[in-house]
Amino acid sequence: MKIVVTGGSGKVGRAVVRDLLEHGHEVLNVDRTPPDPSVAPASAPFLPADLTDFGQALEAISGAESMSGVEAVVHLAAVPSPVHATPDVVFSTNMRSTHAVFSAAVRLGLRRVVWASSETTLGVPFDIPPEYVPVDERLPLRTETSYGLSKVLGEEMARYFARWSGIPFIGLRFSNVMARVDYEQFPSFWDDPRIRKWNLWSYVDESHAAQSVRLALDADLVGASAFIIAAADTVMNRPSRELMAEFFPGVPVADTLGEHDTLLGIGEACQVLGYDPRFSWRELF
Repeated sequence: MKIVVTGGSGKVGRAVVRDLLEHGHEVLNVDRTPPDPSVAPASAPFLPADLTDFGQALEAISGAESMSGVEAVVHLAAVPSPVHATPDVVFSTNMRSTHAVFSAAVRLGLRRVVWASSETTLGVPFDIPPEYVPVDERLPLRTETSYGLSKVLGEEMARYFARWSGIPFIGLRFSNVMARVDYEQFPSFWDDPRIRKWNLWSYVDESHAAQSVRLALDADLVGASAFIIAAADTVMNRPSRELMAEFFPGVPVADTLGEHDTLLGIGEACQVLGYDPRFSWRELF
């Protein structure tokens, strides 16, 4: 396929662009800034654009002169967390860019939109205990930050556009994304589980995120969907049940939960998308 990846210069974007190229797709990276060659060499054509502007988004996602015949867009461009800007900037930037990209995709009649939603739609940070674990897609959305609110409303926006355009919109609720260098910090979590309690000790490797995007581009889906995308295990060396008993006593835990299993349920992504996050940080220690 011919695919535009917005935010292709970021952490997730770099991994997604690399993975799509390795699997034979033609990719155009649309971002405000070019990829940092000290982090990753340029692997796809780059087109600068401010995606909060509909005109720029429309021209960029059409491929402009860089790549004609674009079939799908992977929308990853966003202020990446609640702490990267003030709440109003986070919210307005993410909402405007998402609306512009979705609108452009519909105007251009693309075959599919895959986009980065977030674990923050599930109640992260979990100052209020979850109703049960593993948390899954059955739970009503709840958010505690302006960043999470932008993702919750992004999912509603996806339903709106999918409903009247007929284009599938697939949201991927990424957990905290880790590159391989990030695993060096994991031992610092083990003596004080409260450090990572905020997202139920979850994470997702950059390779898992890239795999989920590629699978979502090919999945037989209609309408708007959203899937939790996390690693199969937690960041901790303590059992998941033990962590829940200490920090979230009284929250029901599924009988099927394994020793170090993730507390953000990935069953739906595995079943529907074929998601299979085999790599674990435990292979490095």
